[in-house]
Amino acid sequence: MAVDSVALYTRAEFATPGAREYLTSALTTDSYPPQDGGRTDFRTPFDGVRAYVDIAVVVLVLLCTNLIAHFTTVWASLAAVPVAALALVALTRHRGLGWEELGLGREHLRRGALYAVAAVGLVVTVIVIGVALPITRPMFMADRYATISGALIASMIVIPLQTVIPEELAFRGVLQGTLSRVYSFRGVAMAGSLLFGLWHIASSLGLTEGNRGFSAILGGGVAGQVIGIACAVFATAAAGLVFTWLRRRSGSLLAPIALHWSLNGVAALAAAAVFHAAA
Repeated sequence: MAVDSVALYTRAEFATPGAREYLTSALTTDSYPPQDGGRTDFRTPFDGVRAYVDIAVVVLVLLCTNLIAHFTTVWASLAAVPVAALALVALTRHRGLGWEELGLGREHLRRGALYAVAAVGLVVTVIVIGVALPITRPMFMADRYATISGALIASMIVIPLQTVIPEELAFRGVLQGTLSRVYSFRGVAMAGSLLFGLWHIASSLGLTEGNRGFSAILGGGVAGQVIGIACAVFATAAAGLVFTWLRRRSGSLLAPIALHWSLNGVAALAAAAVFHAAA
């Protein structure tokens, strides 16, 4: 597609910073706007190789971070994911990934906020219904959220700072941004959601032991644990698909962060409410 360089230059001069970065990049690429949901047409084979190297580095860092977070010391488990997420953002920014590609551009904040409010409202409604129904209420009885104070600390501090924001920065920000330079949105969604599901294997090792509802359905022992892990991987991969779509649809990380937090944080509060009501 032919590019009117003068027109693009003029638009870039008077655009907001994020849009200026996007428009200016069009002056040096063969495809404007980017095709296939953001995939880049590389100018040289070296650029393509460089993009695949970036993806490999991001995946390797995520793998090492997961192992450190779950199989080393307590302090490492608290700091590993947030530190790795910030390091990945800094690294990929240095490698040329723009704020818009990371979902952190200012242009889409309002749109992201609207999607965020809608997502939280939907999840709260579903959780309230789940708590109200006797058949689904036991699923919320996670032992770690048995007290109101513990659930509040987890929901408002631990979950957003240690889990939700770092994971969204890493997966829907850095990973999705690097994948989008090589693959179409379908490929980005499939690869990103699969990796997000696999990311939760280690955290699901004690799933059936710490949840009365899941223990009653899946049973205990090795078989119950394996089934629980498989279910967790499938569920989080499916959630990853939704997060990825929401990130692309809204253009901002705000929306998947809000949805992710509501699924974890509101569920923690619901668990405490169920335990308190049963006491």
